[in-house]
Amino acid sequence: MSVLVLVLAVAAALCLGTGFVFQQNAAQHAPMSDFLSPRLLLDLMRIPRWLVGVGLMACGMVLGALALGRGEISLVEPLLATNLLFAMGLSRWQSNQPLGRQGWGGLCLLAGGVTGFIVAGEPRGGAAVTDPVRHWLIIGIMIGCALLLTAYARRSRLTAAPVLLALAAGMLYGVQDALTRVTGEHFSHGGLSAVLGSWQPYAVIVLGVTGLVLVQSAFEAGPLRRSLPALTAAQPLAGIACGVGFLGDRLRMDTGALAGQSAGLAAIVAGIVLLGMHPAMPTGSDPPRRRRDFQPG
Repeated sequence: MSVLVLVLAVAAALCLGTGFVFQQNAAQHAPMSDFLSPRLLLDLMRIPRWLVGVGLMACGMVLGALALGRGEISLVEPLLATNLLFAMGLSRWQSNQPLGRQGWGGLCLLAGGVTGFIVAGEPRGGAAVTDPVRHWLIIGIMIGCALLLTAYARRSRLTAAPVLLALAAGMLYGVQDALTRVTGEHFSHGGLSAVLGSWQPYAVIVLGVTGLVLVQSAFEAGPLRRSLPALTAAQPLAGIACGVGFLGDRLRMDTGALAGQSAGLAAIVAGIVLLGMHPAMPTGSDPPRRRRDFQPG
């Protein structure tokens, strides 16, 4: 594993995790009339704290793109999942809550799961799948699942909406990461003209904006502990599926390796859930249905 890829991915996770906390602190005060509407972004732009959070997230996405350009998505995605550790650190500092057994257990599970998956799977590059049907099948499944989750979240609103929207956004971000890597390969082989002449960079922008609306709506509808774990768990799983499915990433496939990878992914998800439910994570303020006035600040 390249040290540069490791540094870039962890730095991206740092920016993403802290950015998510700032965004949720601002989004929880937005009016529910903006729920799942692009107008939500326009309202949130009036809040300096949210702009800081988006700036950090943008830096994280750039660093993540650089990591994806130098390493396999099946390697980078688990490292990006550690953004929850940094979100936890900032939230703990804000709330003065000790980590306790739950916090340390979640931390060990997440870090150990990432390490275990990488060691067991030994992600490495390979020839990308050229069959367009396979590309569109995998991408279509991810986007279709995200649409179904969003449709159900619109109906459930204050009950399951934060989790469902975060899952949908995580799937879109996983596909976005895969297409970001493809865009980087186009640039390496043909320069800017090759990038502008392909559809992937435009899809990256659309997926990014759509995912941002979903994430902010999830942050608006409930506390961070209900949305961020789902987002953090869904993105690497979707990204790995795309990496192995059509980007040519290779993982060890013997019985022991598969068992280790499965255990690693299970530990990652368990650690994410434990950290997300920790008392240090922001719980939000008044229920969103009671918020009628929007006070930037």
